[in-house]
Amino acid sequence: MCGLAGVYEREGQVVSPELLCAMAGELVHRGPDGTGLYLDRRFGMANTRLSIVDLAGGDQPLSDESGRYWVMQNGEIFNNPELRDELEARGHRFSTRCDTEVLAHAYEEWGPRCLDKLNGEFAFALWDRATEELFLARDRFGIRPLFIEIDAGSVRFASEAKALLRHPRARRELDPTGIAESFTLWAVSPERSAFLRIRELASGHYLRVGPEGVREERRWWDLPFASRDEARSAPEGELAEELRALLDDATRIRLRADVPVGSYLSGGLDSTAVTALAQRHNAQPVRAFAIGFADPMFDESRFQDVAARALGVELTRVTITAQEIAALMPRVVALSEKPTLRTAPAPLLKLSEVVHRAGFKVVLTGEGADETFAGYDVFKLDKVRRFWARQPASTARPALLRRLYPYLAQDLARAGALLGGVFGAGLTETSHPLYSHRLRFDHGARVLRFFDPDTLARAMAPGDPRDALVDRLPPDFGRFSDLGRAQYLEIATFMCGYLLHSQGDRMLMGNSVEGRFPFLDYRVAEFAARLPDGMKLRGLREKHLLREAMRAQIPDQVVRREKQPYRAPILRAFVGPEAPEYVAELVSHERLHDAGVFAPVMVDRLMQKCRRNEATGVSESDEMALVGVLSVMLLHEHLVARPELAASARPNRIVNGSRVVRTPGLTGDLTHEPIAAVTA
Repeated sequence: MCGLAGVYEREGQVVSPELLCAMAGELVHRGPDGTGLYLDRRFGMANTRLSIVDLAGGDQPLSDESGRYWVMQNGEIFNNPELRDELEARGHRFSTRCDTEVLAHAYEEWGPRCLDKLNGEFAFALWDRATEELFLARDRFGIRPLFIEIDAGSVRFASEAKALLRHPRARRELDPTGIAESFTLWAVSPERSAFLRIRELASGHYLRVGPEGVREERRWWDLPFASRDEARSAPEGELAEELRALLDDATRIRLRADVPVGSYLSGGLDSTAVTALAQRHNAQPVRAFAIGFADPMFDESRFQDVAARALGVELTRVTITAQEIAALMPRVVALSEKPTLRTAPAPLLKLSEVVHRAGFKVVLTGEGADETFAGYDVFKLDKVRRFWARQPASTARPALLRRLYPYLAQDLARAGALLGGVFGAGLTETSHPLYSHRLRFDHGARVLRFFDPDTLARAMAPGDPRDALVDRLPPDFGRFSDLGRAQYLEIATFMCGYLLHSQGDRMLMGNSVEGRFPFLDYRVAEFAARLPDGMKLRGLREKHLLREAMRAQIPDQVVRREKQPYRAPILRAFVGPEAPEYVAELVSHERLHDAGVFAPVMVDRLMQKCRRNEATGVSESDEMALVGVLSVMLLHEHLVARPELAASARPNRIVNGSRVVRTPGLTGDLTHEPIAAVTA
């Protein structure tokens, strides 16, 4: 795992090594073990290394045996040994055991088609000295980030946007459209980010850049959900065995490392399954890590203990309070570089700190299971609403919603209003591409009412984010089953844009820890996408086949347990006598006016409402708005108005380097020399 940054400068310009080191300095948390630098006239790239495989010989950049292809990577190629054997059989010679070197040889052998052979979580940059072509690629689900800025003939890229903001031509300015997309869809579209002119290379895409500029950008992989007619028809027992074998192998290869590998254990089905499978392949008991909450409403410690005892793993748990969450939020936002509507990333940042202090650089987690095996309420709600839509006048059919939301049975007056005005909205429009997610997207869009009117007009000038999402859907989207369409939307928005970004990579790498996700092995995901809907969502019981596949490996109490969504306290973290000082400062009229995103009067009303109802609570919509406003203001404070605040949160800004390659000419000799201490 590493941080990655580079520049392909406009014609006639030479890349500055000082600039590359400054960009790398913004990524020290992603790779504190060393720095690599590659320079070839108008192109250069740098990386910060977190050494996990081939600790002594894996310093980047690395090349093929001819020195034509030079590569730097953020991530891991888990099938590295198998690919190495195949390439050696074809005559390639390797100088290290590092998986990054495999990329140079694989590209030499197969070109862009090498991506189809990779089983990994990666973003990498490969430079062809002969053709002066830059090749950028990102893994299937976008687990590892890669941001791009194209500006007047210059192409710049980095693992995090803050590195791009170090370029002298960068604009430190928030993009209101990106913020509006975050609030509406929980994700910023790949065409943009939270910052003007900066965008992401979309998951499962690659980009080719030559001396004349961008040559090609295309999707190289997408998840092929089956239609009802195309779904697998094998017996359940056979499918369960196949799933168990796939998930077992996905876990096995993710244990490949020259450092210890731990596991997250939430007490739910997914992380317990991964931990159980990891335990099968470990000679010693797996070291598991868990989050506990001081507020019992959010705490899952009891189930974590059940799982740990049954599996025989060593469990380390950190318990967090609402006040600690509030204290962590400035760093959470500076790391995630985008707005958020939840505080859930903060405990995960604390957990990765515990992992780091325990001496671990790698953990396995259960991310991806809910999306690939239909574990969320959004899938159940879609199923109930479609059933209800067949008889819209029915009073019995919407009563099924009480199984998802017990409060509907406890407060009948509120239930009637919700069923008619919320859950019943657009009920019969089942052919709409976003049907499964329209209620969520509409709910998120309510936060936009806090925008300054002029800013909102600019934010919506490109069009409604929901319409833009429809335009990005694949041509065969309409052929997917009802559940398949809902799953695709969940993966394309919430998972790729928020979960893997704000709760996954960034909170782990904030403390120099690499997360690995067996459920997002493409073999497991493609298997799940071909299953009949009933194998994933049986009635209103989520993840049916996964439960059956893992029944013999994990405690029955965990197998039978109803899913508890991972959430964290919000209201009491930011209001009341223990609220951090920065809250009042950020929502002052002066700060709000300076940022230019929100209407001060509207934010005043929100804060007054939250403070009045500190003891009794406010609606989920108001809590989302509270976190949304504060996260945008923190983003502006730390990365736009006062970027030195984000810099001071890092352990240091000195990049201790290990390898530099300068190429003065296409046929010139390569020279290797150490980078002494370069101040970023």
